[in-house]
Amino acid sequence: MTDAQELFEIDAAFRGPCIGVFDSGVGGLSILRALRERLPDASMLYVGDVACAPYGDRPGEFVVERSSRLVAWLIAQGATMIVVACNTATVLAIEALRARWPTIVFVGVEPGVKPAAARSRTRRIAVMATVATAGSARLRHLVARYAGDAHVHVQACPGLADAIERGVLDGAALVEALAPYCEAVRAERVDTVVLGCTHYPFVEPTIRELLGPDITVVDTASAIAERTASLWDGTEPVFDATPHVRVVSTGASDTMARLLPRCPGLEQTPVEVLTIIPCQLPG
Repeated sequence: MTDAQELFEIDAAFRGPCIGVFDSGVGGLSILRALRERLPDASMLYVGDVACAPYGDRPGEFVVERSSRLVAWLIAQGATMIVVACNTATVLAIEALRARWPTIVFVGVEPGVKPAAARSRTRRIAVMATVATAGSARLRHLVARYAGDAHVHVQACPGLADAIERGVLDGAALVEALAPYCEAVRAERVDTVVLGCTHYPFVEPTIRELLGPDITVVDTASAIAERTASLWDGTEPVFDATPHVRVVSTGASDTMARLLPRCPGLEQTPVEVLTIIPCQLPG
């Protein structure tokens, strides 16, 4: 029995054409809110893998296997398009996902190096990202392709996504977590900073405060929503007759419930716990 077949009957009431969205945890909600704003008439099913979060510190093989299980479940529920709302999962797993499900449209999330390079006046850019994304070949490719003539400082931020996942969204604890990374970025004399993890937009006000008013911060959620909309328009059927959104977590998450009120159009969406996909951590 395949994992898709194993999970097929879990949410039969929801099955139907929809956009499936997944992330390692709560960060992908920043993408989901942009998708909801751009495609209010489309049904969407979001899975936050909080039981295994964060992905940024996990081995690549683990991220591929875990992403595959989540995608199998989303497809079983009727997803005809998958948005990989996680930078780490995109750089480590999306090609394997496309190879396994060639008939499914996948949209990935990548650090916004291209728009950052277009906006930078001084040609000095920084990318704040998880350890996995910061060290990925995909990020190096993006830099070479879109910012080859610029100074690009890649700032790995170990522990930051995990802190956000645990609900560190403001206050002194957040400043303590962010300050070393923001100080390192400022020392590079950049004028544009890319948020290279979907968790980071939820603490963007503090990032902006620590970086200062002279640095532009780039978040690519709206660009991802536009890309998704352009591809979703080509699917059949385009819209569900009764569009609805469902938010599912693979474990208990107070943070997810706290963040949904910050997402226009999702304020009243309950968080459901999906225990059918247990997390088996490496090691």
